[in-house]
Amino acid sequence: MYRKHSGFTLIELVIVIVILGILAAVAVPQFIDLSTDAKNAAVAGVAGALSSANAINYASRSENATKGIAVPNCTALSGALAGGLPSGYVITSLVVAVNATVVCTLTYTPPSGTAVTANFTATGIT
Repeated sequence: MYRKHSGFTLIELVIVIVILGILAAVAVPQFIDLSTDAKNAAVAGVAGALSSANAINYASRSENATKGIAVPNCTALSGALAGGLPSGYVITSLVVAVNATVVCTLTYTPPSGTAVTANFTATGIT
């Protein structure tokens, strides 16, 4: 009588392990560099918060000049952000654009690593 054996042979298991090893070798470098993406996202988030704080401040001051804070330049925008600018972040420059909109540059320099920058727009800067 013949008995049917169920299961995998050794060669099938080795082939599967080799394929999984190749897939892991390709996928691991994609996950190792997540810190750069996280820094970029953090800087973009702070830049978005500054832009939003500026818009709210500008709307308040347009309605009543005693509300909000005066923002003469990009650097003064940190006062419009609740809690101020986080440590390591600096508003470095501004470029005057059309229709009284200004493009400011936010730079984050981590304790170790390279600086990351993001641009944001601000309205009402004189």
